[in-house]
Amino acid sequence: MNLEEKVTELKRRDRLAEEGGGAQRRERQHKEGKMLARERIEFLLDDGTFEETDKLVTHRSNDFGMAEQKIYGDGFVTGYGRIEGRLVYVFAQDFTVFGGSLSQANAAKIVKIMDLAAKMGAPLVGLNDSGGARIQEGVMSLAGYADIFLRNTLYSGVIPQISAIMGPCAGGAVYSPAITDFVLMVDQTSYMFITGPDVIKTVTHEEVSKDQLGGAMTHNETSGVAHFLAHDDAECLSMVRELLSFMPSNNLDDPPRKTCSDPIDRADAALDKIVPEQSNLPYDIKDVIHSVIDDGYFFEVHEHYAKNVVVGFARLDGRSVGIVANQPAVLAGTLDINASVKGARFVRFCDCFNIPLVTFEDVPGFLPGTAQEYGGIIKHGAKLLFAFAEATVPKVTVITRKAYGGAYCVMASKHIRTDVNYAWPTAEIAVMGPEGAVDIVYKHELDAAANRDQVRREKIEEFRDRFANPYVVAERGFVDAVIQPRDTRRKLVQALAMLETKRDRNPPKKHGNIPL
Repeated sequence: MNLEEKVTELKRRDRLAEEGGGAQRRERQHKEGKMLARERIEFLLDDGTFEETDKLVTHRSNDFGMAEQKIYGDGFVTGYGRIEGRLVYVFAQDFTVFGGSLSQANAAKIVKIMDLAAKMGAPLVGLNDSGGARIQEGVMSLAGYADIFLRNTLYSGVIPQISAIMGPCAGGAVYSPAITDFVLMVDQTSYMFITGPDVIKTVTHEEVSKDQLGGAMTHNETSGVAHFLAHDDAECLSMVRELLSFMPSNNLDDPPRKTCSDPIDRADAALDKIVPEQSNLPYDIKDVIHSVIDDGYFFEVHEHYAKNVVVGFARLDGRSVGIVANQPAVLAGTLDINASVKGARFVRFCDCFNIPLVTFEDVPGFLPGTAQEYGGIIKHGAKLLFAFAEATVPKVTVITRKAYGGAYCVMASKHIRTDVNYAWPTAEIAVMGPEGAVDIVYKHELDAAANRDQVRREKIEEFRDRFANPYVVAERGFVDAVIQPRDTRRKLVQALAMLETKRDRNPPKKHGNIPL
């Protein structure tokens, strides 16, 4: 065989790999509104940068007639390319080949690029669209999953890992995305669950559809497993690109800084009036966030889950920051189980990857009730406390209104190593709200008073004037400054610029024991 014939043979095998499961199955994928695996990769990466690896790998199974069903690539497309010029590793499951099922061979393909990503210090993106483990291979496919889980765990906090669920993801397959940093799902075409509707019906007699059980909105809104909701493949892949723009390639790098045309000293007079005069009235903390960040652009994470806390990425003078904020418009901004876990997970990600944390605080306390106590609010609330206390990245907090009780301590207070703490003049910082405090402190006096209601109102106002303000804590140095709300952007930018060279570390240890 001469060189020309050898090149022809190479092209033939390449073509077979690119045809996947054949024209009919590719067409079915398109009819379901889904891109093909290679189309997804090409859309995700910068034009012309994708370099495929292990394109000609085939499975090694000979049972159940599999010896006659060998397709190049074996249902997974793996390789590397660039996103905004930065190196990224990617794998995509090809549903047209054995339903994108995992085999020993294609698991080895993923493991190979995971190891490369860790060595090169580059993010890993998984585009999931798979029927799960390849049943014909038995335990070998399960071993492949475990090989992947191990690397997801070892490389957690070393390189960013992102999972886009763009089709089915069931059984053991869901645990790899669950370990990764962010999970994106596509509405109507993707789902995740441990056991499917048929098994659930058999075991518990519950009847539920795939979408109700593990659809994109279920996991974005109810379970919190997913962080982002996309409406089609193109939006999902665009969100992955956007997400990566806020984070560094690895834990030793700083996040990329963008040119900022938004004046750093831009003041917004509307902030001076955004907090209602009556402390029990709500306002939208997102209005505050949009006002102070670059160009008002906020890339929210977990938007549909635990809405009493808002988390997401933004930029201040071009620097990437992670924002955590109580949302007084939902549950009065109280911290509950879901909000605590949501916040803790986000704080720990930012700390892993050198992204400064900006906290906007308006929290009356933890949500009361038997459901919360029985559900372990003590343990789950401690996760958020642990995460903020453990974080060594630059931390800046702005108290806009309420900061009561243990929740004050938890929300990046000065006492847990926050570098710069500001308060607005509207801030109320105390052990508890004036109403509750008066009932305890003046209990005997109120019980003895003939005009109890009037005396109580007077004591509440007295307590509010004396304690529920930012000046008591300012006198103690627990906030560094009381600032005019309109100046918040300038103060945050200046604080972050000052903190740019911050160096801090925790005591030497293997790792802490976060209350899981």
